[in-house]
Formats: sequence, structure tokens, C-alpha cells
Amino acid sequence: MFDFKRIFKVAVALTAMVMMMAVSANAAKFKKEYKMQVTVGPKFYWGMGATKFAELVKEKTHGQINIKPYFGSALLKGAQLKSSQMVAKGVIDCAMDSTINISPVIPEANIFHLPFFLNDFESMDKVKFGEAGKSIFQAMEKKRLQPLAWAENGFRQLTNSKVLVKKPEDMKGLRIRVVGNPLFIDTFRQLGADPVNMNWGDAVAGFQQGVVDGQENPVGVLIPVQIYQYHKYVTMWNYLADPLIIYWNQREWKAFPKEIQEQIMEAAKEAGRFETALCRAGLDGDKSLNILKNEFNYTMEVPDPIAFMQGKGMEVHTLTPEELKAFEEATLPVYDKWVKKIGPEVYEKAKADMGR
Repeated sequence: MFDFKRIFKVAVALTAMVMMMAVSANAAKFKKEYKMQVTVGPKFYWGMGATKFAELVKEKTHGQINIKPYFGSALLKGAQLKSSQMVAKGVIDCAMDSTINISPVIPEANIFHLPFFLNDFESMDKVKFGEAGKSIFQAMEKKRLQPLAWAENGFRQLTNSKVLVKKPEDMKGLRIRVVGNPLFIDTFRQLGADPVNMNWGDAVAGFQQGVVDGQENPVGVLIPVQIYQYHKYVTMWNYLADPLIIYWNQREWKAFPKEIQEQIMEAAKEAGRFETALCRAGLDGDKSLNILKNEFNYTMEVPDPIAFMQGKGMEVHTLTPEELKAFEEATLPVYDKWVKKIGPEVYEKAKADMGR
């Protein structure tokens, strides 16, 4: 008489063994480690998003694809603007990178950096996921990069030790540390400030010595770097957006089996949603706080960044619509030069995405 229970157990065991053998066979096709470039450290929201992506990829591919994030641009010895070139060449496998850093290679990405062009989360999302965003991804593909998903570093805010900036005239003569993007430098010069390109370590020394008066960064950077140690004044002006893109070396990506591609893509979108919610938490009402709580079982350590900065003795001012309009008008000459560099067609697509 047949022992059906025993036969069933043997069948299950054989099936499991076949699956394990298949995974082992596939694993032999893949690298032991895939290197990932990340500009910031692991405690920043951007770094936390990169860690989440690596974890999700390992989980969804059943351990076949293992990503190791290299924080602080360690693979580039701090030369973060070379990230896209190194990924395109295959020296680095993948990156979670800012549109600021890829803009030297992908000028279309500067659409997010036109001053006071995108001034709220709704507009940023419409451009990211609209026709302008598609144009940026297509431009990346032409440069041997495979874009996977959007994430975020947030809107960049102004802090300084001299004056609470409410109008363009308040910017006159302020020495502001900026990243090495010519568009940023042109914007601050147009506002009458003195932009200074320097790395963060030099900037901190500059703050302490009074050589530099201020800087611009998203709140997700301001809080971890304890900007309140150096500056008293914060202007929440959303003067430009700083989205992130998770992308892979195109040749390597195309060599992956379709199933692996789908699993990595799914992980990228999920990690991007998580990281975006981290950056927006407390700045969009309860929306992002609820996404973190309900979808990721995550509670923010700093659920209200503005109240946190105020609690540290900083004076925080959010521009009124009238004040914002004055800054928009003051920086219009920047558009004459930069829309041509970005591409008029991308600019028009972005305006259409936003319904302008």
C-alpha cells in the first residue's frame, strides 16, 4: 500500500532541492558583490535609502544579488561628480545619486535646479513622473546608464549666521557655500550673494572661522550635520529641488535575467518611496509620516524638522507667496542662459507636466 504522506514529503524535499540547485546555478552567474556609490553617510536619509535598497534587493532576489553601498563617495575618493561616468564605464555597478551630481553628464537633470521653478512637492512629483522625467531617463540611457527609480534629497533651504533672509536684498554680500554646479553659482550671484564652492569639511571650518556666512541644503542634511551649531537663521524657500535617481550600469543590467531585473526594479521603487517619505516627513502634513508608519513600520526620530530646529535656537522663516514672487522675479535672468543648456524642449515638457 502506498504511503502517500511519505511520497508527499519526498516530493516536497526534491522540489526544494531542485529550487536550491537552480538558485545556486544562477548565483554562479552573478558577482559576489555589486558596488554602489552613495555620496553621503549611512545616517543621512539618502544613506538610509541606499541601505534599504540593498536590503530589499537581497531579499527579493533570494540572496542572488548582493549590493554593498560605499558611503561618502568612497569609491570616488570624494569626487562625487564623477559618479555617472564611473557607472557608465562599469567601474562601479550602480548608484543612488543626486540630479546635481549627474547634471555634468545629463544636463537635462538641471531642470530641477532652475531657481524657484519647482516650489512644492506636487510640482516636483509631476515633473519627476511626467514627460520631463522621462526625458531625463532617456538621456541617461543614451549615456549607458539604466535608471531604475526616483528618490529624493528634498528641497534645498538656506541657513546663515548673519540675517533672516526674507527678500532678495537680504542676500547682498552673504558668502554662501554651494555645491560645484555652475547653475547654483549663477543663481546666488544673481541674488547679490557671494557663492563659494567648497567641500563640506572646509565649509564647517569656514563657518567656525566666519569665512563663510551660510549654506544651502535640505533639512534631511541640516539636522544630521547639526547646522544649528553654526547658524541661527533658516529660510524655508524651496528654491530648488534635489531628486535622487537609483541607476545601474546599462550593459550589466541588460545581462541580468528578466526575473532579476523585475526584482531589482521593484526593490528600487520601494526603497525610493521609503527614502522620499523620510525626506518629506513633517514637511507635508501627516502624509509621509503615515507612509513610513503604515507601509514600512517606521517611526521618525525627528517628526517635525522645523520645530526641531526652532528648539535648537534657530529662527525659521517660510517665505510668503509675495516674498517668493520677489525671488522668482529676481532670478529670471538665470533662465535666459540655463534653459538653453538644459534644453528648451525639456523646459516646455516640465511646464506642461505642471499645467503651466
